[in-house]
Amino acid sequence: MLLSALVLGLLGSFHCVGMCGPIAFMLPVDRTNSLKKLSQIAIYHFGRLLAYSIIGLIFGLVGKGLYIFGMQQQLSIVIGVLMILVALIPYQTFNKYNFSKPMYKLISKVKSALGKELQKKTPDTFLTIGFLNGFLPCGLVYMAVFAAIASGTALQGSLYMLAFGLGTIPLMTIAIYFSQFLKGSIRQHIQKAIPVFIVLIGALFILRGLGLGIPYLSPAPIYDVANAAMDCDV
Repeated sequence: MLLSALVLGLLGSFHCVGMCGPIAFMLPVDRTNSLKKLSQIAIYHFGRLLAYSIIGLIFGLVGKGLYIFGMQQQLSIVIGVLMILVALIPYQTFNKYNFSKPMYKLISKVKSALGKELQKKTPDTFLTIGFLNGFLPCGLVYMAVFAAIASGTALQGSLYMLAFGLGTIPLMTIAIYFSQFLKGSIRQHIQKAIPVFIVLIGALFILRGLGLGIPYLSPAPIYDVANAAMDCDV
């Protein structure tokens, strides 16, 4: 599943560039020193990865709570269905129902803090910008959060979000260096491929939740294995 997070981040970064690209373009990096510029960009990415890891940790704990109550399989199926629905429902439909509205106050505070940090050039600025950037609302991040919940543990949830963040780094870095490179038909083709990949990940979660006894892909539930072992002993 960590591989799916990496690929989701890699493909989804075309979407991320559209959403977070303006922030990346406005980073107050040192244009005169290539090495210093690279280190500043690396610190910015570290801040984003830190934010994603914390988000994954929190929602992984939520998933762990549901796992304790024996709802892990059902949760995996529900999240798989949600991911497929989100990928298939037209984006315009979601615009009619702004799900981020309850968080507007928090988001406005994050954006305000980002605006202040973008005017600075201190060493901690890039870490702060990256960290705050990681908490801005984004559809692809929501998909990764769904998967983090289904992971069932805080560690796995954190690792899933970390892998997702790592997948976004290559293209986000290119966006900072070569903003014109990301325009054109290539970006459009990748944008069309994102929903297809999300549907595939959703199908994998549904398959895993069904517990068909397929190693790695759809392992049998732990309690089924335990019961089978008890039956053999009898």
